[in-house]
Amino acid sequence: MRTSQEELLPGTRRALLHRIATAQAEGRAPSMVAVVVRGGEAVWHGARTSVEGHGPDENVQYRIGSITKTFTAVLVLRLRDEGVLDLGDRLEKHLPDTGAGESTIAELLAHTGGLAAESPAPWWERTPGSLRPELADVLGEQPYRHPVGRRHHYSNPGYTLLGALVEELRGAPWEEVLRREVLEPLGLHRTSSRPQEPHAGGWAVHPWADVMLPEPAEDLGRMAPAGQLWSTTGDLARFAAFLAEGDDRVLSARSLLEMRTPAAPPEAEEVAAGTAYGLGMQIQHRGGRILVGHSGSLPGFLAGLVISVEDDLASVVLANCTSGPMVMTVAADLVRIVAEAEPRVPEPWRPLSEVDASVLELAGPWYWGTQASTLRLTAEGGVSLGPLSGGGRRSRFRANGNGTWTGLDGYYAGELLRAVRRPDGSVSHLDLGSFVFTRQPYDEGAPVPGGVDPEGWRGIRWP
Repeated sequence: MRTSQEELLPGTRRALLHRIATAQAEGRAPSMVAVVVRGGEAVWHGARTSVEGHGPDENVQYRIGSITKTFTAVLVLRLRDEGVLDLGDRLEKHLPDTGAGESTIAELLAHTGGLAAESPAPWWERTPGSLRPELADVLGEQPYRHPVGRRHHYSNPGYTLLGALVEELRGAPWEEVLRREVLEPLGLHRTSSRPQEPHAGGWAVHPWADVMLPEPAEDLGRMAPAGQLWSTTGDLARFAAFLAEGDDRVLSARSLLEMRTPAAPPEAEEVAAGTAYGLGMQIQHRGGRILVGHSGSLPGFLAGLVISVEDDLASVVLANCTSGPMVMTVAADLVRIVAEAEPRVPEPWRPLSEVDASVLELAGPWYWGTQASTLRLTAEGGVSLGPLSGGGRRSRFRANGNGTWTGLDGYYAGELLRAVRRPDGSVSHLDLGSFVFTRQPYDEGAPVPGGVDPEGWRGIRWP
């Protein structure tokens, strides 16, 4: 990924620098480094530091904490896409005798497996992983805190289990599999399990005095798949572009869309805050846009990665302090600044290269009862169906190659759409999950459920 600082206007670049400078000063971070990505490329990089001799740039490693979980989730989705496992499989099927085998793989990915948030004492983030050499040491005697699948409860041990699952099915250590299947194909050469020079040191900043204390940088051992990785803004910019667009060498765009889709029932406070969790990715509604990504923290470090797919923008913010700056808020603000100052220029309209006449015949208005909807053709033989005006159920559909389409999003996600034809080949109606859509409201020539009154439409004379 090349960096082109000139692609943003001077005023935008200054606003970005002002935002991280304010965050670094007010958050009292020894250093902060950030990057903005647009169109798959880094278009701005900024850094602020107050530690002598430490000049962060896109090549300096910081610890990224739980952003590691997104990498682990990608490995699991790869196994699913290869047919090695199903997300609905219980863990016990592939990794027996853990004591947490009732949870499904999808539930572990979405933190709905019912497991504890942390491993038993001592605090795993500040102690050597050698204290927890086995999964039993990570899970403890009572791994569950909630009924399986009932609520979202963030669980670090759950991602330890997912890392162990990857090791079991690949027959190699998690770190080796990650490097071979994700880091090398994406060119993330500065992402590693252990720090490599140049890297930042982790610090605790005293809450009531401007003094610092170095934090230990422990090897997390079994807990590594939940938070071990070190990386740079350069590498994470590439990773963010991948999470938005996909790369068939690693994971398809369709599977990444699945990761970015809410998969966990949010808690009440999460509903109020507009946040949710997908499969290894956090989702938040902020300022009218949907942001996906992940936060990360370990003693001495804070990290945030956010993506606005709609705006074709992403940002990464890294700091080397235990607490202080709200890096996810800063990352979201960087996206907002660029999106508002330099809105994405739409791609030029282009006609379809080819069209199937039998599909074109379906375009236009359809009625479910008296509600008017419009079917439109999209690229690659797909269609969309939504209200003619106003709000309502709206979905996109992918072509199945046999005259049917499967819903991709919205109310009709996963539902089958098909055109039902009469013996003479003309279209009678659309069938969508038992709903009958007709060319006229309550078309008497179509099999409308409940039938159509033979006297037809009528007026009413008022007294």
